[in-house]
Amino acid sequence: MFESRPALPDDDRGAAGPHEGLRTGPAQLIGRAAEMGSIAAALTAARAGRGGAIFVTGEPGVGKTRLAAEALAAAAAAGMTTARGRASAVGSPVPYRPLVEALFLLARTGLLPGPDALGHHGPVLARLLGDDRDPAAAASHVMVGETVLRLLGSVGEGRGCLLVLDDLHDADAGTLAVLEYLLDNIGQQPAALLLVAGRARGAAAELAARARQRGAATALDLGPLDHPEVRLLVATELGITPGAVCPELLRRAVAGSAGIPFVVKELAHDLAGRAGRHGRHGAGAPPVPAGVTDTVRRQAAGLGPLGAELLGMAALFGRRFPLPVLERALGRDHGELSAVLRAAVASYLITPDGPGTQWYAFRYRLAAEALLDDLGPGERAGYARRAARALTALHPGLPGAWCAPAARLYEHAGDAREAVRLYGEAARREMDEGAVERALELLTRAHRLLEPGTTSPEAHATLLERLLDAVACSGRLDRVPAQTGPDEDEGDGDGGGGGDECGAAHHLPARRRAGLHARLSEIAILRGRPARARAHLDTARRLLDAHPSEAHTPVVDLAAAHAELSRVAPDRLATAAALARRAVDGAQRARLPDVAGRALLLLGRLERDQDEPAAVAHFSRARAIALARHLPVLRVRAETELATVAASHDDRPTRVERARGEALRMGLLPLAHEAGLVLALDRIRRCAFEEARDLIDDAAADAARLGLGRTLAALRLAEAVRCAHQGRRPEMREALERLTPLLDAEPTARALSYGLARAFCSLLEERHDAARQEFAQALAHDSENPAAGDFGRHGVILLLGVLDGRMGRLHLAAAARASAGGTRWNHQFAGLAQAVLLGREGRPEEATAVAGKALEAAELYPMARRLCLRLVARAAYEDGWGEPVDWLREAEEYFHGAGLRAAAGACRALLRGMGASVRQRRTGTERVPPGLRRCGVTAREFEVARLVAVRTSNKDIAARLHISLRTVEKHVANLLRKTGHPNRTAFADSAHDLNR
Repeated sequence: MFESRPALPDDDRGAAGPHEGLRTGPAQLIGRAAEMGSIAAALTAARAGRGGAIFVTGEPGVGKTRLAAEALAAAAAAGMTTARGRASAVGSPVPYRPLVEALFLLARTGLLPGPDALGHHGPVLARLLGDDRDPAAAASHVMVGETVLRLLGSVGEGRGCLLVLDDLHDADAGTLAVLEYLLDNIGQQPAALLLVAGRARGAAAELAARARQRGAATALDLGPLDHPEVRLLVATELGITPGAVCPELLRRAVAGSAGIPFVVKELAHDLAGRAGRHGRHGAGAPPVPAGVTDTVRRQAAGLGPLGAELLGMAALFGRRFPLPVLERALGRDHGELSAVLRAAVASYLITPDGPGTQWYAFRYRLAAEALLDDLGPGERAGYARRAARALTALHPGLPGAWCAPAARLYEHAGDAREAVRLYGEAARREMDEGAVERALELLTRAHRLLEPGTTSPEAHATLLERLLDAVACSGRLDRVPAQTGPDEDEGDGDGGGGGDECGAAHHLPARRRAGLHARLSEIAILRGRPARARAHLDTARRLLDAHPSEAHTPVVDLAAAHAELSRVAPDRLATAAALARRAVDGAQRARLPDVAGRALLLLGRLERDQDEPAAVAHFSRARAIALARHLPVLRVRAETELATVAASHDDRPTRVERARGEALRMGLLPLAHEAGLVLALDRIRRCAFEEARDLIDDAAADAARLGLGRTLAALRLAEAVRCAHQGRRPEMREALERLTPLLDAEPTARALSYGLARAFCSLLEERHDAARQEFAQALAHDSENPAAGDFGRHGVILLLGVLDGRMGRLHLAAAARASAGGTRWNHQFAGLAQAVLLGREGRPEEATAVAGKALEAAELYPMARRLCLRLVARAAYEDGWGEPVDWLREAEEYFHGAGLRAAAGACRALLRGMGASVRQRRTGTERVPPGLRRCGVTAREFEVARLVAVRTSNKDIAARLHISLRTVEKHVANLLRKTGHPNRTAFADSAHDLNR
């Protein structure tokens, strides 16, 4: 009763290629490179007279026919004869239908030999083609198989032949019997068989299994596309580059299709078409493409009334649904539903989800959406009420994860009050587990149902507070309600107009509205709109002045502390710290652990550069609160801060990477991007510039998409620093130009852009006066608007000041007292500054020892180490400490390899001033081993060295290199002097491996 062939198209058959009049599809086949490699090998073997067979299997829509079309095109391009046929369940059965269709194709193209050419097999061919005049032509399946085999050998002679037979799950028994004969005998023919079938159980599947077991055929089972392949398929279908694919379209395609190419294509064209007609996608989920809806509708209809009722009710739950609930709602036991379930699974509409038979899932999300859209309002509400009663009966109190599906059912049933209550409770549970994105989705659903009278004012306010908290955690600023009440100004999307209404917020208590405005202020800071944040704070304070509330004042104080950091003022850090302390104290009195923890984190960040132990204490205290009160978001935030502090000393960013991964898993995108920024700056300092670029580009694209203006400003600055540390001024300028419109979002970026980017680039360009001016500009900006980050004050600025004589012991001591001065990055600069002072004080041994420790710290930072060596070499040479000549040679070699000609030239000039040999930079120097390069050996001297190493005489060297004997003697003398060998024999003994 329930046996039916899956109605989902096996593929977009229009993409099959130019065979049999089908339209030509996209030229690019996505995600099937390995499969096409196997097919190409089979085609090559067939052209060489070694036949073979390949079974292509997979679920409907996965691209089996598309792959077959590509195989036909490849065979035709190689000059092979091609033919294809397809089985069908439509109409009266036709014996050998796919084989006959292939024969007719060969006949139409003039490639089919006449019956006489096949001898006594000719009558069999004639009967296959419909000539019934000779009754003796009736033959067994073996005779038909032999006839087809000989025919393939004939048409493939000298060039090979490819026969494609599609939809074999619908083939008659005779066709499959002939195929079994062909599989056993194709090996000696110049032909390849490509046999396409679904995965459903049946005779075709059994034939494929037997053929694989005895080695008569190979199998290619096609799976769904992965995320990058879905992106590429969408781009190919729309004729655009993968990077230009709309993120909304891509998310919908990935989530809705389960990687099934047919569904991806339908979604791509439908979503793109509607975007083109309307300029943007409408609110809510877009409708299911008509092609997918029709396919799902046919599949469901094939399951009968009970199957349609089962799947319609299942669609109310979303993609996954609990079978026991449906059994109770339908009043059927498992045995009664088992046949329907088997048929639905066989049609690839649903699939078991997990062990046992408790849960099932629709094969792809759009199938559930299509079935849900097909339900009328009354039918949907009736199904939902029955399912809700069954669910609450089976799971009293809705423990664990049952709250969310119950809320969905009540929403479908039209009971908004109960749906809002359950969505709120489900969201609370999800937040307790750190599932922020899931909580946000549930809260958004609840908010859309809010209307006057749906719930009490207090419950309404609580839901809005949780929604805004989830928005701030996740960075999904598109979910911010447009208005929170009449206190709101119109117009910028931070809760002030545009988008969905937040509900009748005017009836909420004033103290609750104050808390909402405080939250909107923090969201405005994330957007990079400090003026808007201050406007929200003014409203919040006005409301609290009229209606004081101990429970909401700490929330406003914390928001004010964050907003203070976006203000341009000399006292902003102190003011922010005072507000944060007040927030901590107030939150503790009001028993608001999350607010207290977040205020402690802000305090720690404000004190980190000057008093690291105090900062670590704040971070640790916040973490302890999170663990005690089970606040996973706060815990991850605290652990990220602690990991960042640790990484600044041991320079092992593993903890930061781990914290970033957990933030991404939980959906805490702003926090994940902050951690990513720490990692990007670490990669820049280590000169892993490509890795840094990838981190910055990915995060910047995400921040721009989400509207995270403050995060985007920091990432634009990081890109400028990355370019500066490579001495790429034009690219640095471009990055700083992109930063300029965002400076209001991150005012401290002005000081950081001068200290971390402009000045560092000037040093690498040997523009030291410009670097001093830029560092001075950074200090001036910091004086007007103190930065909470280090821009070189306790490191490179200190070293330059000591070298210039403008700074001394007092400055060194001040840097040592600041926690930022103790980071490994700053230790290299501060340590060398101390060495310079020791050298001037006539303490060369101490200076050398201190410099050694500083350079040991600098080992992780290739560019900064060489810059330090170049900067201190003159002082070390003049005061007699360290190894200035070796340092300059090391720095010169590095700068030359990095393409920093000015810095490399400065090193060579200093070497000449010290009377040291200077390496000539001629063509071929890259072939000189590093050890000899550091000794100043030139390319020509290296050529001589290789011959000296094998004990070639000077006369023979002159003849071989076409230079004079006197020139050879000069080169040999230079070699011995530069390498410190007493004679050429000693040199040859130590350089025996130069010619390997």
